[in-house]
Amino acid sequence: MAAGKKNNRYLSGAPIEPRAIRGDMSAAELIDSAFMAYNGRRLREACRLFAEKMLEPDTVVGMSLTGALTPAGLGMSCIIPLIENGFVDWIVSTGANLYHDTHFGLGLKLYQGTAEADDVALRESGVVRIYDIFFDYRVLLSTDAFFREVARNEEFQHAMGTAEFHYRAGRYVAERERVLKLPRRSLLATAYEYAVPVYTSSPGDSSIGMNLAALELEGYQLRLDPLVDVNETAAIVYSAKASGGNSAVFILGGGSPKNFMLQTEPQIQEVMGIAEKGHDYFLQVTDARPDTGGLSGATPNEAVSWGKIDPDRLPDSVVCYVDSTVALPLIAAYALARRKARKPRRLYDHREEMMEQVKEAYAKVRKKRSRAKAA
Repeated sequence: MAAGKKNNRYLSGAPIEPRAIRGDMSAAELIDSAFMAYNGRRLREACRLFAEKMLEPDTVVGMSLTGALTPAGLGMSCIIPLIENGFVDWIVSTGANLYHDTHFGLGLKLYQGTAEADDVALRESGVVRIYDIFFDYRVLLSTDAFFREVARNEEFQHAMGTAEFHYRAGRYVAERERVLKLPRRSLLATAYEYAVPVYTSSPGDSSIGMNLAALELEGYQLRLDPLVDVNETAAIVYSAKASGGNSAVFILGGGSPKNFMLQTEPQIQEVMGIAEKGHDYFLQVTDARPDTGGLSGATPNEAVSWGKIDPDRLPDSVVCYVDSTVALPLIAAYALARRKARKPRRLYDHREEMMEQVKEAYAKVRKKRSRAKAA
């Protein structure tokens, strides 16, 4: 029958013939040889997309962080090594991830616990639970006090975007690590040292924002301006594309950070009116379904309709329906094994010039619109 012909186009894929797993296999070798189908194969495709395409020298990589990833240790185990190797150029995170990350930089402890604990008993014992992570309630109080102490300093007494706030605060976390003689433990401190801009899409929705709000009641002048963040993140993407390079997004979870990272392209195209086609590479790790209509589960195909993803680059999009605590260590290990370190871009140091670049492009559009209106 026709189905048995050797040139059948449906049978042109690689045969499923994995080698037997060995005890001495590296994570990268295991992924390449044994992840043949289903979400395992999707994870292998994610690893290869990240390592082989997104980490090309001309590609700017943005990472979004949603879910309690830093309390689980993923900041130390995965994200810090990725930053150190130049594999992450800018970040959008929930404020909670950055707040809990700071615990480690201050020398505070989090412990493995159990999700089956009696939460009333934990409360009575002064223990806070994040699923199966336990820590002393005083960890929160100590971190609150740290952020209030830092944000009272004169250098914070003006309106700023969240990248500037995190950069300035990260310097204090890095200094605390130095004084305590801690190995590099804080994502915020590492981002400061490598000048990786870190944004929070909802700055009031975390304990950091709560403490800054309390300082406002005391009369301090720090104000976090989200409009600065909208323009700066759009400038990062525009600069990457205008220079002839590519823009890649690596999305862990979904939520507000996912949208904030992806909306950079509609900001450039729809709002500013600058000709652009969308991000070039899209990699998401999520457990959210697309059929509920939420942004967290929205696919790259749907993002094309908004101008967020270049339609010509859809083959360079991968969605893994895997827990981030499973996927991120494997993706990081694969990239570190298969790719040489890149020179850090230090995008925070170039914010002003990137902003000037996008301002100039927007000014040309406005001038063209004015001429058309006058005609």
